[in-house]
Amino acid sequence: MSIDLSQFFDVFFEESFEGLDIMEAELLNLQPGHEDSETINTIFRAAHSIKGGSGTFGFTSVANFTHVLETLLDQIRDGRRQLTAEHVNLLLQSVDCLRALLTALQAEEEPDLSNANELKVKFEEILGGKESVSSDTADSIPQGQESQTYQIDFKPFPHLFKTGNEPLYMLSELSELGDLETHAFCDAIPEIDDFNPEDCYLSWRLYLTTSHPESAIKEVFEWVEDDAEISITLCGGLFEDDVSVSTTPEPESEKKEASSNDTQNIDVPKTSSATATKAKPEASKKSAESTSIRVGIDKVDSLINMVGELVITQAMLTQLGEQEPTENTLAAMQEGLAQLAHNTRDLQENVMRIRMLPISFVFSRFPRLVRDTSQKLNKQVELKLLGEQTELDKTVMEKISDPMVHLVRNSLDHGLETPEDRIKAGKDPVGTVTLNAFHQGGNIVIEIMDDGRGLNTEKIKSKAIANGLIQATDELTIEEVNELIFRPGFSTADEVSDISGRGVGMDVVRRNIQALNGSVEVTSAKGVGSTFTIRLPLTLAILDGQLVKVAKHTYIIPLISIVESLQIDIKKVSKVGNGLEVLRLRDEYIPILRLYQLFNHGGAIEELDKTLLVVVESDNHKVGLLVDDLLAQQQVVIKSLEANYQKVNGISGATILGDGRVSLIVDISGLIKLSGLKRPGTQELLVEQELDEVVS
Repeated sequence: MSIDLSQFFDVFFEESFEGLDIMEAELLNLQPGHEDSETINTIFRAAHSIKGGSGTFGFTSVANFTHVLETLLDQIRDGRRQLTAEHVNLLLQSVDCLRALLTALQAEEEPDLSNANELKVKFEEILGGKESVSSDTADSIPQGQESQTYQIDFKPFPHLFKTGNEPLYMLSELSELGDLETHAFCDAIPEIDDFNPEDCYLSWRLYLTTSHPESAIKEVFEWVEDDAEISITLCGGLFEDDVSVSTTPEPESEKKEASSNDTQNIDVPKTSSATATKAKPEASKKSAESTSIRVGIDKVDSLINMVGELVITQAMLTQLGEQEPTENTLAAMQEGLAQLAHNTRDLQENVMRIRMLPISFVFSRFPRLVRDTSQKLNKQVELKLLGEQTELDKTVMEKISDPMVHLVRNSLDHGLETPEDRIKAGKDPVGTVTLNAFHQGGNIVIEIMDDGRGLNTEKIKSKAIANGLIQATDELTIEEVNELIFRPGFSTADEVSDISGRGVGMDVVRRNIQALNGSVEVTSAKGVGSTFTIRLPLTLAILDGQLVKVAKHTYIIPLISIVESLQIDIKKVSKVGNGLEVLRLRDEYIPILRLYQLFNHGGAIEELDKTLLVVVESDNHKVGLLVDDLLAQQQVVIKSLEANYQKVNGISGATILGDGRVSLIVDISGLIKLSGLKRPGTQELLVEQELDEVVS
């Protein structure tokens, strides 16, 4: 009976990508000349697992490439070769190469092997070098070791499959060590009525002729030492009959009969990568994005408890519904409904917790990024990670990664000085970039900080004038000048490189963060450094919102955007250019946007003193939204308009209210664009000077 190995592809890819992450993290911890043996072993085991799995599934391109780097790692951990910085760089490049190969295979595409072949040549040059063996271990290495035959008795315990282990992987690994003869004992398989498909009933007697030492054979079984009986005996080149084993194998007199009746010869699959990827031709191409999530058992237990509480409440309400209506049953029904609401809220929170992951999953990619980028820039950089266990929704985490990469690269390129410049400025030659994450209210705040030169406001303003973004006569505050770096096409880089200077990046960062209903701002001090602060909702599925009434319609304003709500003092309202109304609120002038006009609703209240103003903030700029009335605050489930209808300017999504009506969720940034308002400094809204004239 043949087994469709394609059903295990998803698990293989997920574990392989995790293995590559482990390899990368440990490689970054290596210091040539002071390397830790356990770190080397961890890297080797990760590569070894990827090689074994890819060989089993027929991904020969991955298996062949991994075999070469595994050989180098094996020599380093055995002391036959001294680790160098060149080795670390080459191994890191190999991690990138393997990630690209696996990504292509996961998407069911033919991988590009050009990079793999180039790196393989470099590995072979190192492995073929005479200097590879250190002088103090050369004498201990067996030269020209002859092949020997080992008898291996392997009897897995029934629970082996439940530990995630597969004997076929081990047989494949053994076949790579030499000539393998395999006999499987099937006598322990029960009748069909007693058969449990999750239990392992087979055991094996294996004969391996190899020039590798016994330790190489033991490595194949190191993952299952506690889950099987294993015996390895040197046969001296012959298949001996009197060897003692711990698996209680069948006597020799029965071996021949077993070979023809109770045993099966197993052919280890050797398919090409192209064949393997065609195992499920009807399947659509898969995205490399993670499609699974690992959940702690405590979260699952909590969820089960909540479901139990919900079932009990539902049973109580059902029983009450079957009784004659009385004052007592009505009171009990109301109490039951309140309990149902409480249980539903708890269930919702627990379900959302399942999607919550520590932000360390994002932070873990930056040590490699900082290392590679700082080497290109000839800068010395220390990366500090704080708040790594702060949790946020998996979907938010996946989408915030790229904007953070832009911001970290910006700190490395524009923010931090060269070691020479830092010394001249009286600083430590090693610059510091800090990533910090913490919860604040119902949001997560991520800070990207550096102790570099700070933003050059004069240079930013000059570039903005040259690009026509502002006029030379514009008077801007430092905060407004700093905001210019988020304008499309803006860059202060003097030269275009693969890191910066192409006029893209910071505007994309803001746009992507706004798409997550978040915001980003920058603060800076000359000679001290800069801090980029990202504020995001913890999840994209649930929104805390303020319901407002506009004519006969109900809209939802995200609570994260609301600064305050107030009744308008008509004496503090003035008109400026183009008929724009502004409210003088303390030391600020707040533009007033009439929602009924923007959304073309009739029947709304138009008198300012009879309405309410909801002051909201987007990208450090405040506006007031005129509404008829404030309704309840509640959590709402967000439904995408773009996926179910089409993109609507000024609207980020929709939800269904308790009465079944659809309510639209206001997109503050999009609403400001829809209104035609522009930021100060663009010659389209210069309110300060005109307001002084109007108010006086």
